[in-house]
Amino acid sequence: MAAPKTPKGPKRPNQNKKAANFLRLTLFWGVIVVAALAVFAIINPQENLDEVPISEVISRANNGEITKIEGQGGNLKITEKGQDDPTQKSYIQGGVATLLREDTLSQEAKQNVVEDREPSRTGETMWNLAIILIPTILIIGFFMMMMRQAQGQNNQAMGFGKSKAKLYGLDKEKVLFNDIAGNEAAKQDLEEVVDFLKHPKKYENLGAKIPKGVLLVGSPGTGKTMLARAVAGEANVPFFSISGSEFVEMFVGVGASRVRDLFAKAKKNSPAIIFIDEIDAVGRKRGSGMGGGHDEREQTLNQILVEMDGFETGTNVIVLAATNRADVLDPALLRPGRFDRRTNIMLPERKDREAILKVHFKKKPTDDTVKIDKLAAKTAGSSGADLANIANEAAIIAARRNSKKISNADLTEAFEKVAIGPERKAKVMNEREKELTAYHEAGHAIVGHVLPDSDPVHKVTIIPRGGTGGVTWFLPPEDKSYTSVYEFKDILARAMGGRVAEKILYGSDGITTGAGSDLRKATEIARDMVIEQGMGSKLRDQVFHSDNGGMVFDKMTQERPYSDATAKIIDEEVERLIKEASQRAELVITKNRASLDALAKGLLEEETLEEEAVNEYLKDAKLPKEAALHS
Repeated sequence: MAAPKTPKGPKRPNQNKKAANFLRLTLFWGVIVVAALAVFAIINPQENLDEVPISEVISRANNGEITKIEGQGGNLKITEKGQDDPTQKSYIQGGVATLLREDTLSQEAKQNVVEDREPSRTGETMWNLAIILIPTILIIGFFMMMMRQAQGQNNQAMGFGKSKAKLYGLDKEKVLFNDIAGNEAAKQDLEEVVDFLKHPKKYENLGAKIPKGVLLVGSPGTGKTMLARAVAGEANVPFFSISGSEFVEMFVGVGASRVRDLFAKAKKNSPAIIFIDEIDAVGRKRGSGMGGGHDEREQTLNQILVEMDGFETGTNVIVLAATNRADVLDPALLRPGRFDRRTNIMLPERKDREAILKVHFKKKPTDDTVKIDKLAAKTAGSSGADLANIANEAAIIAARRNSKKISNADLTEAFEKVAIGPERKAKVMNEREKELTAYHEAGHAIVGHVLPDSDPVHKVTIIPRGGTGGVTWFLPPEDKSYTSVYEFKDILARAMGGRVAEKILYGSDGITTGAGSDLRKATEIARDMVIEQGMGSKLRDQVFHSDNGGMVFDKMTQERPYSDATAKIIDEEVERLIKEASQRAELVITKNRASLDALAKGLLEEETLEEEAVNEYLKDAKLPKEAALHS
């Protein structure tokens, strides 16, 4: 399904960018100072003169070899006869005045060649100025950078309690209900919300109140967020989206401040929609003792409760919230006046899955072999996100083999990759491991094939996939809403088929760790049957569900809603179900040993067998009367 473009929010100032600006500013002023010094050096070049003793200067001046002596303090510049510029330098304490008092210098030389002038201090001044200016510029630039950083942190601190909600709904590309396949019942419920926002007067004239909130409940990937976006697109109103975790901060009170700011923004733009995704991050039941009354989540939840049903009325702001854990939400959040409506978004049925797949394959080129309806039939229990992932994987697989169109083989490989994991053909098994895997998977297949309430075998492979050494895949022929005791017991029996096949083939001491995941799954199903579904023989119609768990010293704690005596009975019930499943699997495999050997041999030769091939190998397999539950 098409997703709207998300408008880009304002970017935060980058500290690295500030540092780069400071560096450029410092470099700029440094270049200016260096350039000034270079200009001064050009205007006042340093003369490279030979230094001679003052006695030699006097002797040569008396002989007429020196035409000019320039005095600058104690320094003397000597211009020789026939030269226009000074060629030598000398030094005398007291400068020209001392030289004029010298008796050794003739009167003719004193009168004709000696000049006195003030020493130039420009170079010294400029050098001293540079020594002062350069460090000063650096210090000022450093403090300017520090002040900018402090100002940025101050602005960030001032905005700490501001809402981080993103504004949607006013962009050009909107998501509408027609863009979303499936979920027809949920869309009907939400269409009323759209009508409330479009025509509020129609309901107010009859005394009806606009609902304050709608809670979207569904499994992950069923399209809760997309449906909320569609409500905003249909109603053409601003849509403020935020995650429940964005309210939670280390400091108490920040979340409540953000809630106030969010609702204030929505009221200014009313009619508007506020969408809180994963609201269970802040909306869990209060009074659990975790964090006390100063817990940040409780403060945030209290503010949400006040904003949704406070003294202020007629704001035309509707809150949509999404969660897949509605059972953990606080009762005050779910009462009428806050979340008035609860919309359950179920996993798509077959016709809905077909419609969703058509949406995802609309812009993907496919050949004539692709059958969307068959894929929809095989993907029972898949969410919209799962179907999108399958479509994307099929396109990736087709591109990898340099094909211009997606084929049915690509689609099948993508479905199996998403459902049971990718093939691990690089893993090498020795002959005994291959034989063990073949009999293990054949054991699952033959038990599931003959039991009347088991799903049909879809595929059997001894090629490792995901984290397993092989896979026996059962697919239901149609969507199911309920599971009976008979179906649960057949699932348990086929789960034990792999371990039983190993025991029959290699003896009780020859069993391996290959059945570890099967045994864990079987134990979970048996315990769920007894505790959650009331399907035990001694504890029939009794349910011991509990969700009052917590974290203490990083360990999960669970208060059991039953006594130790009941816990012992539950363990006995689980043990009985597992033993019964194992016995039924052993009866089926023992009575159909020839079919087991034939299927295992076929797996060793072919490695992967589809449904038709499996049925051909097991056509003579029969259900023993002792293993039947309906007799």
